[in-house]
This record gives sequence, structure tokens and C-alpha cells, in this order.
Amino acid sequence: MCRNIKRLYNFDPPATNEEIYAASLQYVRKITGFNKPSKINEEAFNQAINEIANVTRELLNTLETKAEPRNREVEAERARMRAAKRFGTY
Repeated sequence: MCRNIKRLYNFDPPATNEEIYAASLQYVRKITGFNKPSKINEEAFNQAINEIANVTRELLNTLETKAEPRNREVEAERARMRAAKRFGTY
């Protein structure tokens, strides 16, 4: 899985449309190998991003859990600590 795609489920506040779109963009980039498609492929590329974003939004709105929502600040700090350990910087 692409490392740039972040977990979007079970956060308070919920994932924004921008976050969902960014994850969809990263997914389409990963599977196509295009960072930016050629003009001839641009429409199909953008359509795929929008369709994946819509399905993702629907999925996130449908899922249920009894777990407490994750805190974005706590998760960001954990990510920084993992990066510091991995790369030796902070």
C-alpha cells in the first residue's frame, strides 16, 4: 500500500472531503504509475479519482465501530515519533 495514503476511518472529527480526495489521488497515482497523466488520459484519470473518492466516502459513512474515535493530534505525534526513530531526526 502507498505510504502516503493515511487511515481515514474512526477519527474525531471525521475525514474531510479533501482528505478523501487526496487519498483517492494517491491511490490512482500508485496503480497507474502516473504522477500527472497525459492529456489523452486526463479525463479517465480524474474520473477514477472522483469515483474512488465517492466510494470511499460512502464506505466511511457506512462502517460502524464500538471503538473510541482516534484523536488526530495524538496520531500525528505517534507518526512523528516513528519518523524520529526511523530516520534519527525530530
